[in-house]
Amino acid sequence: MPGPATSTEPPVVARHAAVPVIVAGQPAGNGARQGTIHAIHRHPVPHILSPHAVAAPNSTTRNPPTSLSRLYARPGFLLRRAHQISAAVFEEECRPVQLTPAQFGVLTVLQARPGMGQSSLARALGFDKVTVLRVLRGLEARGLVDRQAAEGKRNVSVVLTDAGAALLAEAQRPAERAYRRLMAPLDRAQQEQLLGLLQLLTGELEDQARAAFVRPDDLAA
Repeated sequence: MPGPATSTEPPVVARHAAVPVIVAGQPAGNGARQGTIHAIHRHPVPHILSPHAVAAPNSTTRNPPTSLSRLYARPGFLLRRAHQISAAVFEEECRPVQLTPAQFGVLTVLQARPGMGQSSLARALGFDKVTVLRVLRGLEARGLVDRQAAEGKRNVSVVLTDAGAALLAEAQRPAERAYRRLMAPLDRAQQEQLLGLLQLLTGELEDQARAAFVRPDDLAA
């Protein structure tokens, strides 16, 4: 006699999951206003929906067939891919002004805090010393910033030149277009949810980062 029928249907993956989130713009803590996220997928992608949707490999399985699905569902992979897309979109929109996201960030911070020290500038953007030095040398070669050694101090202060200030003003519109393109797949509520979750994630794990991030306002305090 034939055995009982075996279903070939894929496992059911929940399409809506409630997740508590700190609303963007609200500080974390007991006073923070919390909301609920309902994940809505415009295009079903159950094979990368969640690492929990795939059974964990046991000790007797050296190369489980689900390993790629688990890889592509990992936050680190998705965040790295999102960063690659973000940088590509920004550089495409800002090609006329020839600015990278890192260069735009440096110019923006220096406009808000003229004469900031090079080390403080690195912390204000979460850069290591090698990265901030490389970015500053490129901007300095184009005449967009000026580095000045403070008398009696080892740290170097950095200021925008007139050309740097003018280029930053010109870059505002393409930078905004890049932001809108990046967030276009999400509606307004989803955008707020995404930003809130990213702020929560980075805030809670800040001490795990290789390079320190300190806001300029906190540096001055």
